[in-house]
Amino acid sequence: MAKIKVYSTPTCPHCHMLKDFLKEKGIEFEDIDVSSNQKAAQEMVAKSGQMGVPQIEINGKLIVGFDREKIEKELEKNKE
Repeated sequence: MAKIKVYSTPTCPHCHMLKDFLKEKGIEFEDIDVSSNQKAAQEMVAKSGQMGVPQIEINGKLIVGFDREKIEKELEKNKE
């Protein structure tokens, strides 16, 4: 099973869409609120070079934004 982290903020509509998408698929993930966790925010920017949310990390691969196609492709790789 893939280890998934979602970097998000409570006020981000795309973050909610991403988390709803994962929940609908029954996929467990760690939700990291970068608005209240400065260390996690710095970690996210260091990994991606981006400040925007959502960002999803699937087994170390980072996808910036709610890109359903890229996320599904990465999740499919990790099923094997």
